[in-house]
Amino acid sequence: METVSVLGLEIRRARKDAGLTQGELADLAEVSERTVRALETATGNPSLRAVASVLNVLGLKLGVGR
Repeated sequence: METVSVLGLEIRRARKDAGLTQGELADLAEVSERTVRALETATGNPSLRAVASVLNVLGLKLGVGR
């Protein structure tokens, strides 16, 4: 799904802009580093809680609907 790939790119960009490693972001979001990697590469099936936690740490919001 294209939207998931775009979200992954935005998460990676925001993480790098914040000067965080994947491990640091994982610690702050209370998820595994593997989950952060899965979000950034649009692989796996992370929970909505994990997605929300990572977005919250990075100050991003998930746009829903049109």
